[in-house]
Amino acid sequence: MSSRRQRRRNGDTRPAPAGRWLAAAGTAVFVAMAGGYLGLRGYLHGENFRQFLSAEAGEALKADVRFGKFQWSGLQMGTESFEAANGGKIQGLRADRIQTEIGFGGLRRGVWELRESDIGKLDISIDARGHDAPTLSPRAPEPPPAGGPPAGKPSRWLPSEVELHGLTVRDLALRALLKDGLVSAEGMRVRIDTESQPRSYRATVEGGALTTPWSWAPPVVLDRLQLRWHDGEWFLTRAAATVWQHGRLEADGEWNPRTRLYSAQGRLTDLESGDLLDADWSKRLTGRVESDFTLESRAGSPVARGRLELHDGVLTALPFLDSLAAYADTQRFRVLPLSQAVTDWEYERGTLTLRNLVIASEGLARIEGTLTLRGDQLDGAFRLGLAPGTLARIPGAETDVFLPGERGLLWAPLRLTGTTDHPREDLTDRLIAAAGARMFEQLPASGEKVLKFTHRALAEHAPEVLDQGSRALEKGLDKGTKALDKADRLLLKANRALDSLLGEDPPPPVEAPPPAPLPPTESR
Repeated sequence: MSSRRQRRRNGDTRPAPAGRWLAAAGTAVFVAMAGGYLGLRGYLHGENFRQFLSAEAGEALKADVRFGKFQWSGLQMGTESFEAANGGKIQGLRADRIQTEIGFGGLRRGVWELRESDIGKLDISIDARGHDAPTLSPRAPEPPPAGGPPAGKPSRWLPSEVELHGLTVRDLALRALLKDGLVSAEGMRVRIDTESQPRSYRATVEGGALTTPWSWAPPVVLDRLQLRWHDGEWFLTRAAATVWQHGRLEADGEWNPRTRLYSAQGRLTDLESGDLLDADWSKRLTGRVESDFTLESRAGSPVARGRLELHDGVLTALPFLDSLAAYADTQRFRVLPLSQAVTDWEYERGTLTLRNLVIASEGLARIEGTLTLRGDQLDGAFRLGLAPGTLARIPGAETDVFLPGERGLLWAPLRLTGTTDHPREDLTDRLIAAAGARMFEQLPASGEKVLKFTHRALAEHAPEVLDQGSRALEKGLDKGTKALDKADRLLLKANRALDSLLGEDPPPPVEAPPPAPLPPTESR
C-alpha cells in the first residue's frame, strides 16, 4: 500500500502488473473476436461460402442448384436469383429477389443461421408421378465456374449446416403433376417459421387460387392455410377457402411425399345446387347444398366420399314426374318442393355413386334408391312412393303398379337409364300397360250390363228401342266403319235377346251380305 501511495505521490501512474495482464487479455480477446468476425465475414463474402450454400441446397432438394451473385451489406446478403432443376420430385425451382441475414448464434452448434429471409417470387414444379417421370422445367442451372474451389466447408471449425429462422415468400406459384393431371396454385403469400423440434417447420399460406385436374373438384380461392412440415411429411392443420362463388370450405389432412399417400377431411357449406350440376339439370333442381367429405389416395387415384344434404330444394320438370303429372291430370308433380333431400356419395375413377338417396315432398311423393353416373351415363334403381289417390284417374295404377307400403304411401319400383341429357324411365310404360289391361278386363262386365238393360228395355218398349237402335246405327255409320261394326254386333245381340224373350228359336247363323247404302229417312 505504501509503495503504491509513494508512486502516486511521485507521479508514477503506470498500472500494476495484474491490471496490465487484464488489459492485455481483454485486448487480445477483442482483437481475436474482431479478427474472427473479419475472418468469418471474409469467408461469407467469398466464393467458398457461396459454394457451401449451393451444396447444402442441392443436398436438401436432391437437385442441381445455382445461386446468382451474392451482394453483401455487413451480414445481410442478397441475390437476384436461385435455380434448381433435374431433381427427384422437385423438378424445377426458381426464386427471385432473395434477401437474408447471417446470424452467428448457432456457431457453437455448428450451424449458420439464416434470419428473416425474404423471397420476392418463388416458382416450384413438382412431379409426383415417380422418379422416372420426365422433367417439368426445361431450365437447368449453370455449372460452377471451371477451376473454382470445391463445394463444402473449407475448415473443420466452420459450421457445416444451415438453419432457417423465418422466411417470407411474397408470391408463390406451385405446379404439381399427378397421375391424374396438373394441380396448380398461384398468387399465394407464405410465412415459414421453425419449431422447437429438429427438422420441423410451420407455415401459413394466405390468398391465391388453386385448380385441380379432377372434374368434381372446383376452383378454390384460398383464404388461409396452416401447414406443418416434419421430417419430410406435410400436415394440413387447417384450411379455409372459397369454392365456386359463395361456397365455404373447411378442411385438414396430411401428405407423405415418399409414399405418395394423402388424406383429407372437411366440410362444404353454402353451395348452390347449380354449382354441382350442368346447365340443364341446374334448371330442374335448385337449393342450397351442404356436404362433409373425406379424400384419400387409393392405388394412385383419389377417392372422395361424403354425405350431402339439400336445403330449400325444388324439383322442376323431372321427366318421369312430368309423365305422372300428365296421366294424373295434375300440376302437383311439375314443381315439387322438397321436404327432404339427402344422399351418401362416392367418387372414384370418373364414376359418381349416390347411395341411400332420399328425395321427398311431404304428403305427396318420396323417392329412395341408388344412382350411378359414369360420365353422362345414368343407371338408377329406385322405389317411388305416392300418396293414395294421387293416381286415381289412371285405371290400374293404384292396384297393379303401385302397392301399399310403409309411411302410408303406395310404392312402385323405378329404373332410370339413358344419359343426363336424355334420361329414360320404365314407369310410364308400366302405367300405360296397366291402364290398358284394366280397361280390357272391364269390357265383359260392361257388356253384361248392356245385355241386362237391353232385355228389360225390349220387353217394355220394343218399338221405341228398335227405333232408337236404328237412329244410333245411322249415326254410327256416319262415324266410320269401325263404329258400324260395333253397332252391328250390338244390334245382333239385341235381336237374339228379343227372340229369346218372345220364345222363338233363333234362326241359324247365315253369312250376311255386304251392307247396301241406306236410303235417306224422313227424320233426316
